[in-house]
Amino acid sequence: MDTAFTAEQDEIRRTLRELLAKHCATEQVRAATGTDAGHDPHLWALLARRLGLPGLALPEAYGGVGCTTAELALACEETGRVLAPSPLLATAVLAAPLIARLGTEAQRAALLPRIADGSLTATLAAAPLPRVLALTGDNRAGEWAGGGRAGGVQARRAGDGAWTLFGEVGQVLDGRSAGLLLVAAHTGGYPAARTLLFLVRAESAGLARVRLTSLDETRPLARVELREVEAELLGSDEDGADVPDALAATGREAAAVLAAEAVGAAAHVLERTVEYVRAREQFGRAIGSFQAVKHRLADLYVRVQAARSAAYYAAWDPAAGGLALAQCLEALGTVAAEGVQLHGGIGFTWEHEAHLYVKRATADELLFGPVHRLRGHAAEAAGVLAR
Repeated sequence: MDTAFTAEQDEIRRTLRELLAKHCATEQVRAATGTDAGHDPHLWALLARRLGLPGLALPEAYGGVGCTTAELALACEETGRVLAPSPLLATAVLAAPLIARLGTEAQRAALLPRIADGSLTATLAAAPLPRVLALTGDNRAGEWAGGGRAGGVQARRAGDGAWTLFGEVGQVLDGRSAGLLLVAAHTGGYPAARTLLFLVRAESAGLARVRLTSLDETRPLARVELREVEAELLGSDEDGADVPDALAATGREAAAVLAAEAVGAAAHVLERTVEYVRAREQFGRAIGSFQAVKHRLADLYVRVQAARSAAYYAAWDPAAGGLALAQCLEALGTVAAEGVQLHGGIGFTWEHEAHLYVKRATADELLFGPVHRLRGHAAEAAGVLAR
């Protein structure tokens, strides 16, 4: 496997970093998270139209760029550096691959070009995501779609073949602003229920979306409530046989992208911390010259580099996504916490950006982990725990 970056990949990173430097200063990030949508529409338009980011990993036949998960992961490493709030993760990493894998040709032709050009954002409404995406356990049992007779979302089919959905899903990423929802729902009644995915438009009657207070405001979450909402089945196969496989494949790719994003955030914290200890003086000398500080920074550097290696490996081989995500989330949590400590008193203030990275590390582990379960599932899949 050749892990050297191509000229095109280096150009993607360079161009994206320059753009984000202009539009994602800490004050701009905070202002964007305070909006109703939870992101800056102008920045999203730039990412979509100038760089083609939403369609980076989509086929050219549907208006995409035709790149792979590796390019998308490298791009998200840059967005992770500045905690750029955007619907990129929900749209391009979770929703678009599922439409490409499960949708009919008509659905792909109608939706993917609009996703690629940024005019349509989408998200996956299913919980909990680690179980849905088979990151922490088998997703074939379908318990994640509701967990019983009264849980989750139920789908009913009328005599004319139309589907309606009833229920609610909590903690949907970008659920308040997405123009299209991919909703997981039970069909066929209980207990012989099976889980399918349905397309629900934002303007559908009976759909209510409530923005939730989240630990990490750069990851806007919403509660999605459905009351007899008309929906369209994603794909044409009603037996649901392909849905768990498609979700698991999407989960592996999403884990690789999230790992790269976490590495970008960890690297940025380390860089800012090194800059600070070089400038901050105590007892007449820079605190970065003290041996204890040097040792702590050296340990952080090793963690970041090891996490980056794992993330890049997963970007080329998404099968390692879950394990790479565990290592990168752990690295980000450690680096973010040490960054606050080494910044001293200023690191605890609301005005400083350090706390934003602590929140990202904590929230990502809650949304996509925890780390020990990611590792446990990877060990089971590899047969390490087999008796």
